[in-house]
Amino acid sequence: MNTADAYVDELLDGLILTDPRLTRDGRAVTLKDGGRDGVAIVSGGGSGHFPLFVGYTAPGFIDGCAVGDVFAGPSVASCEATIRAADNGQGVLLLYGNYGGDKMNFDMAAEMVDLDGIRCETVLGTDDIASAGPEDAAKRRGVAGLVLLYKIAGAAADRGDDLDAVATATRDAAAHTRSIGMATSACIVPGSAGPSFELAKGEMELGMGIHGEPGIWRDTLRSADDLADEMIGRLLDDPVPSPTKRVALMLNSLGATPLEELLILYRRAAAKLKEQGIEVVLPAVGHFATSMEMGGLSMSMMYLDDMREALLRAPSDCRYWKV
Repeated sequence: MNTADAYVDELLDGLILTDPRLTRDGRAVTLKDGGRDGVAIVSGGGSGHFPLFVGYTAPGFIDGCAVGDVFAGPSVASCEATIRAADNGQGVLLLYGNYGGDKMNFDMAAEMVDLDGIRCETVLGTDDIASAGPEDAAKRRGVAGLVLLYKIAGAAADRGDDLDAVATATRDAAAHTRSIGMATSACIVPGSAGPSFELAKGEMELGMGIHGEPGIWRDTLRSADDLADEMIGRLLDDPVPSPTKRVALMLNSLGATPLEELLILYRRAAAKLKEQGIEVVLPAVGHFATSMEMGGLSMSMMYLDDMREALLRAPSDCRYWKV
C-alpha cells in the first residue's frame, strides 16, 4: 500500500478502473446505468473483506454499496448517498451484516430518505453460528453467507418481485443459511502496530469471526478431514425452520488459505453430507468474503427448496461469483 489513510479510497479507485460498469461518489459505489429497473438492493460494510461487500455491486446482485474504513462500518452520509443513487422508485432493500455500527447508520439513513418518499426494508445477515446459540440467533454476526443472500435478493428483484416480496424471499433464505469459520493466522489492519490477534504457530481457532472476534475453541491445528467433520456436524446440528436434502455449500478462504486446501476440505464436507442423505446441488469454492490476509476459511450452507435453488441459479454477471 501507499499510506493507511489512502488505503480504502485508492482501492476503490482501482476497482472503478477495472470495472467500467461501476461509478463512485465518495464512499458510495453504484452501477453506472442505475442498476435494475425494479427494487434496488443496497449493502454496505467495512473494507478489508473484499470482494465482500463492494465487489458484489454487479448485475444480478446488489445495485450499490456504502463503503467504510477497514473493519469499520460506512458513515450515515455514505449509506444515504448509496440509497438515493440506487433507488428507482420501487423501494430499496437494505441487506448487510448484523453489526451495531452498520445497523445504526443504515437505520438513520433510511429515516432520512423516508422523508423524501423512498421506502426501505432491512434484512440482516445472521449466519455465523459461532457468535451466538440458536436461542439468540438474532444476535449472530453476518459473514460469508451474506453473499448467498445477495444472490437471492438480486434474483428476486430481477424477476419483478415488489419490495415486500424481495424482503420475504431474502429473510426466508437467511433463516436457512448457516456458517462457521476457523482461523490459522491473523491479519494486520493498515496503520496498526501489529496483528489483530495472536495465534501461536501450529494453532487454530474454530469459530473466530472475520474481525478476529473470539471463537469456540483454540487448539493445535487439526487435519482437513477432522476439521471438515466438525464444521459440517455443527452446521447440521444448528436448527433451521424447514431443512431439506438439497444444499448450497460455500467454502471460502479468509485471505491467505489457498484454494487447494479448500478443495481438500470440500471433498470431505460433501462426503459427510452425502452420508446424511444431503446433496450439494450448488458448490462454491473460492475467495468470497475475506479478512485481509487472515489464514483460515469459512463454511456456509443454505438449505434449498425449489424457489431458493432457482434464485441462486438465475443469470447474473459478477466477477466474484463463480460456481
